[in-house]
Amino acid sequence: MAEQSVAVVGGRVVPVAGEPIEGGTVLLGGGRIEAVGGADSVPVPRDAHVIDAAGAWVLPGFIEAHGHVGVHEEGEGWAGQDTNEMTEPVTAQVRALDAINPADIGFRDAIMGGVLAVNINPGSGNAIGGQTVAVKCWGRTVDEMVLREPSGMKSALGENPKRVYGEQQKMPSTRLGTAAVIRSALVAAANYQRRLDAEQAKPEGERTPVDRDLKLEALGRVLRREIPWRQHCHRADDIATALRIAAEFGYDLVIDHGTEAHLLADIIAARGVPVVLGPLITSRSKVEVRNRSLANPARLAAAGVTFALTTDHPVVPINFLVTEAAMAVQEGLDPATALRALTIHPARIAGIDARLGSLEPGKDADLVIWSGDPLDQRSRVQRALIGGTEVYTATDGQLRFAEQFPDSGAGAVG
Repeated sequence: MAEQSVAVVGGRVVPVAGEPIEGGTVLLGGGRIEAVGGADSVPVPRDAHVIDAAGAWVLPGFIEAHGHVGVHEEGEGWAGQDTNEMTEPVTAQVRALDAINPADIGFRDAIMGGVLAVNINPGSGNAIGGQTVAVKCWGRTVDEMVLREPSGMKSALGENPKRVYGEQQKMPSTRLGTAAVIRSALVAAANYQRRLDAEQAKPEGERTPVDRDLKLEALGRVLRREIPWRQHCHRADDIATALRIAAEFGYDLVIDHGTEAHLLADIIAARGVPVVLGPLITSRSKVEVRNRSLANPARLAAAGVTFALTTDHPVVPINFLVTEAAMAVQEGLDPATALRALTIHPARIAGIDARLGSLEPGKDADLVIWSGDPLDQRSRVQRALIGGTEVYTATDGQLRFAEQFPDSGAGAVG
């Protein structure tokens, strides 16, 4: 039996990829968006399930471009803390994928805040922390949530790795040591790739097997530009180091956090390097974030830098992602740019823009119905659909999730 179509009708549709449509229709079928347009241009099938969005706003699900939901579980203490494998400074072989708990309450908080997908990173305790993964915020297993794996390689400059390994009395305990550790690992990966290539170039009967090395294999994907290098760095001098090493090894760079990216905005823009900016609504808890400012998004936008926003969940709860955008608008950021920083920009940075980030035919049927403009803090999420299935509803003062684990007895939450 064919799956029933879903038609979201009558709302202010904000596709992000085009102009808003008043009284628009979004037609969903087979887990995909089939059509987006005005009521007169998108016919609704007779047997479609119709969702009346009159008076509401319809947008693509927001995307958290850098978070730790699922690997740093809330309310679980050490038992749910799997963010950093801080036993050696280079752990490129570890995968965030293997530590994500879909039952982490953070995923439900995300959906209530309009966030339907997250790029989940290992932490910043290591010089090279491991492989990131982009997932949807709903599913029984992480395998069915995956959008792209791996979606990047996490690395860290600045205070965190030098503190972690300085306390262990081992390298790296300085910024120069951290850079050296990163460069050495990339050189080793390049040498490993040359050995593989040399053996592959030989006639089949003359090849000598090269022992697999998961760490060097993973770094090889960065050097072949299959995945981006996700560089944790706050201070301008660390950002300059990130640009320097990227130029040396020729990989695709993403600057994560970028607290002082505005000080080098012209250089970053000229290099075409995107920035995942934030978190924006935290205290100045360490030296390298002393220039944290809600005005920084507007400064990057003015310089032509492509950026997304992050809460760095659980540093800031993930449902406050839209709050960061709204507060950045108060400090001069254009509202349309703010919405792109929550949708299409993080989708492109994570390499999932063929599926998410805008309401366009062919993309995944993941959307959120808001009571009003999401940049107005009085607005709330009324409904959230992932793959065309309604996973969250807020009606009559009640918050209801679909059954994530059908046999668990878990259902509505109040």
